[in-house]
Order: sequence, then C-alpha cells, then structure tokens
Amino acid sequence: MSKKRVVSSKKQQRAGVQWNFPMSGQNFLYFGVALVVIVLGYGLMATGITSDPQKYLETWANPMAIVVAPTLLVIAYCVIIPIAIMKRGKSETESAS
Repeated sequence: MSKKRVVSSKKQQRAGVQWNFPMSGQNFLYFGVALVVIVLGYGLMATGITSDPQKYLETWANPMAIVVAPTLLVIAYCVIIPIAIMKRGKSETESAS
C-alpha cells in the first residue's frame, strides 16, 4: 500500500492565490513629484509672511505668494496625486500579449 500525502485545502488555496501590490514604482515617483511640488508651493507661499506691520502690504503684493504658490498647490493636490493613485502599470497578462 502506498500512502498518498494529502495537502490541506487551506494550503492549496494559499498557493493558488497570489496578491500583487497595485502600485508600482512609477506611482511612487508621481507621489514624490507631488511632494516636491507641495513643498515648493508652501515655500513660495511663505515668502509673503512678515512680522513687520510696515511691510505687510508690500510682501503680499508678491505674485509668487498670491498666484504661483496656490496654483502649484492646486495642481499637486488635484492633478498629480490623483494621477499617482489611479495610474495603472501594465499587468503581466497585458505585457505577455
């Protein structure tokens, strides 16, 4: 009599299921670019901050602080980060065909 080794169904199920992380290196690159743009936007916005009451109106006449910085922040938060989340790389089945 030969004894057959019986593998439990849990081990078979685990061996058959392979989970792939949905984000690739390209997604993390987009997140990195978004982080750089966000830091740049807040840095430019900080150029309009002053504690001197005499220069208060002069510093907020700075177009980098009132136009460019908010534009960069909107682009980073509303465009680059959603692209980084939703961008899909080629799956193994697509690259094989």
